[in-house]
Amino acid sequence: MTDRAGVVPPKAHRKYELLVARAKQAPRVKTVVVHPCDEASLRGAVEAAEEGLITPLIVGPALKIEAVAKAHQLDITPYEIINVAHSDAAAGRGVELIHEAKGELLMKGSLHTDELMRAVTASATGLRTARRISHVFVMDVPSYSEPLFITDAAINIEPDLDAKRDIVQNAIDLFTQVGLGKPRVAILSAVETVTSKIPSTIEAAALCKMAERGQITGGLLDGPLAFDNAIDPEAARIKSIHSPVAGRAQILVVPNLEAGNMLAKNLTFLAGADAAGIVLGARVPIILTSRADSVRTRLASCAVAVLLAEARRRMVAMPDA
Repeated sequence: MTDRAGVVPPKAHRKYELLVARAKQAPRVKTVVVHPCDEASLRGAVEAAEEGLITPLIVGPALKIEAVAKAHQLDITPYEIINVAHSDAAAGRGVELIHEAKGELLMKGSLHTDELMRAVTASATGLRTARRISHVFVMDVPSYSEPLFITDAAINIEPDLDAKRDIVQNAIDLFTQVGLGKPRVAILSAVETVTSKIPSTIEAAALCKMAERGQITGGLLDGPLAFDNAIDPEAARIKSIHSPVAGRAQILVVPNLEAGNMLAKNLTFLAGADAAGIVLGARVPIILTSRADSVRTRLASCAVAVLLAEARRRMVAMPDA
């Protein structure tokens, strides 16, 4: 497959292929698919099922979903469809089905993200936990040697320090639980020195101190780091930054949603990257993809969620220490 410039990078999408291959080794996961009323979202769910990743439970207007399936020759006869009138009702019913233990994952279809997240975050009926809900882009950047996590570029607009603690911890937990090891976490800002003129540098330093004191666990943190010296060893060397993270980051924690969204889209449109998406911190992982995402990206999002669900099953099955 070519990138947007028509060139096939030598190892493009290999990282996604490995994630999907690993997820296929886990049992299928029951997945509530909310309002898949266009080809991309319905095909993503069907192909994830055909790949052995999920068992879909489809929620939405049945006649519309069946019409999309017929128009695009998608076989949805093996899957149950719960008929509701419109996208808002589908979001609410999808959350109810999670409460009823009918699914271990929630998957966004063709409805708007805000519409689904309103149902997820509803105070009385939603899927909130004590942890802040946040989003992670799992990016396959052809020029980077391993998956690159970017957070949060979709949910939290201007998170404060406490929210950022949860955002960092959510991303670390995802990285470790899908079997990628102990992550190197770069807390990004515009510069790599702490200055009162740029508040995100102070928060970066505070997050690193929180990790030292055990308030954030499971990862190696460094920050503030500028983007170049977070991902490029030569840039880190030139700036005389010596740490296990600098130049080799696996998780990039951005100052705010605007910075993260621009970073992820720059990598997508200028570097030929794919951006799988998952929401963490709710009662179940939420596969949250864009309506413009390719089927390959949707499969990768499903694979990450399946690996996370399997890790959670194992933790529940483990006896108390």
